[in-house]
Amino acid sequence: MSQKTVRLTMAQAVARFLTRQMTVIDGNKVPIFGGVFAIFGHGNVAGVGEALHGIKDTLPTYRAQNEQGMANAAIAFAKASFRRRFMACTTSIGPGALNMVTSAALAHVNRLPVLFLPGDVFANRRPDPVLQQVEGFADGTISANDCFRPVSRYFDRITRPEQIIPALRRAMQVLTDPADCGPVTLSLCQDVQAEAYDYPEAFFDEKVWSSRRIEPDADELASAIAALKAAEKPVIVAGGGVLYSEASKALAAFAEKHGIPVVETQAGKSSLPHSHPLNMGSVGVTGTSASNQLAEAADVVLAVGSRLQDFTTGSWSLFKNEGLKIVGLNVQPFDAAKHEGLPLVADARIGLERISAGLGNHKADTAWTDKAKAGKAEWLKAADKATATTNAALPSDAQVIGAVQRARGGAETVLVCAAGGLPGELHKLWQAETPGGYHMEYGFSTMGYEVAGGLGAKLARPDSDVIVMVGDGSYMMLNSEIASSIMLGAKITIVLLDNAGYGCINRLQMATGGANFNNLLRDTHHVELPVIDFAAHAAAMGALTRKVGSISELESALKETAGEARTTVIVIDTDPLITTDEGGHWWDVAVPEVSNRTEVNEARKGYEKALTSQRFG
Repeated sequence: MSQKTVRLTMAQAVARFLTRQMTVIDGNKVPIFGGVFAIFGHGNVAGVGEALHGIKDTLPTYRAQNEQGMANAAIAFAKASFRRRFMACTTSIGPGALNMVTSAALAHVNRLPVLFLPGDVFANRRPDPVLQQVEGFADGTISANDCFRPVSRYFDRITRPEQIIPALRRAMQVLTDPADCGPVTLSLCQDVQAEAYDYPEAFFDEKVWSSRRIEPDADELASAIAALKAAEKPVIVAGGGVLYSEASKALAAFAEKHGIPVVETQAGKSSLPHSHPLNMGSVGVTGTSASNQLAEAADVVLAVGSRLQDFTTGSWSLFKNEGLKIVGLNVQPFDAAKHEGLPLVADARIGLERISAGLGNHKADTAWTDKAKAGKAEWLKAADKATATTNAALPSDAQVIGAVQRARGGAETVLVCAAGGLPGELHKLWQAETPGGYHMEYGFSTMGYEVAGGLGAKLARPDSDVIVMVGDGSYMMLNSEIASSIMLGAKITIVLLDNAGYGCINRLQMATGGANFNNLLRDTHHVELPVIDFAAHAAAMGALTRKVGSISELESALKETAGEARTTVIVIDTDPLITTDEGGHWWDVAVPEVSNRTEVNEARKGYEKALTSQRFG
């Protein structure tokens, strides 16, 4: 059978294919790829680089400063787009490629789509070993890119130009699949990138990808409905799947109709407006007292789009009801059936609608709902106290959060953060009113995500006021995409909290009986302590900067710079030891069984006692 063909290099075929993949958002057909981040080297500049130049007016290529930074930005773009759109990232062979492996793990853990296109060795092996090639003494097929295998949902090495046809089709299936969604790595041998092949023209036909909404199995649905009808103290755990399914309205309607309180994971925060009377806020290790007291007593937990990781469950010591049943509403069976849950494999929005129809007019006991609302009122008093303004020379993280909330915490705000002590405080205290207004990478808790993540969120939501909160330790790890935000005209506001070290881990070290050691700068082995001028550093990359000396100055600076078109960095010194005592829950961090320090031995006693409250299996 004859078919029309077009002769292209493999790299040109990849580029053309990406431009033909579309989706529909709010009734408008748009490219599903929001762009390509690229840092070129000998392993991709001649092949992929030339191909991307040929489509630059159709699919933009963004030049980044760091491979991990650009990958983090691409992942943040997908997260802020609720996985409806995503990006590709290309690098050379060697360290450029390996710099993206951490990001691949981040995307894998968080179930977020991103396409990695690293260069690879020569398939023909003529220049073997090529520059930057990692040689396997016992396996000639290995390259550095094999490191992507365990952190990719789909991995392929392209050693012939025609192999890209099934590989790209499989890649798109994974990137758009609600259950298998995650990172895809197509490792592109650099000689094959430049090889030509007669590709079928039909391979480049436009394709529109839509979100698959999985209907529940009848038996699983019946079991879920029966469990909720029998529940005396039901609770809904809202995970990231609520946002990715765009199920916020369905969740609100479900909670209101059936009188069931909602608690939110890190990924699920902003599923309901903070002001919603049945939104109890964060749950688990960094949970509110309102959420955690309900979780402790709950007899049925409807976990919607959550993978129930240890911060959500208090290392499985939070849910204390002996008769606890978990209904796992999730598109991924692996997550739906965790901890002997009753699996309900379905799209979050469809699942909530089907359960609600089955429940009819059934409502939770009003005493349970009233208890929830009373608990929230008490929590709000504690939260207001923690975030109140202060004249302290070194304010707490919570007080800085309060200042940001008062100055710029509007409906159009997207708050971005990732690692350290800030995620815990923000999970408890930030008041998000719009789905996606809280953008936290806490599945992998990747230090260095924040600045790049802010850039990705801004590219996805250009009309939003993107505010990044980051500690000095995480800023020092990866800050170079400030320059990229300037280049792209993507204004973000960065609030940098300087507590002179790794304050969060220092507090954890103290809580487990450890001595202050190697976390705060003052407790490190040093000859001289660095005095880092963060404002000057950010200004050197082109940002507008302020160093403020108080909470009131911070609020003023945030208001004054709101209208600026350029990325702005505001630095404030904070106390490394203060954290919000209210709320929260135990977390399993193993304490040494033997130590010559009294503090560790005492912490071990407390640890052993806490272990008795864990549910196992």
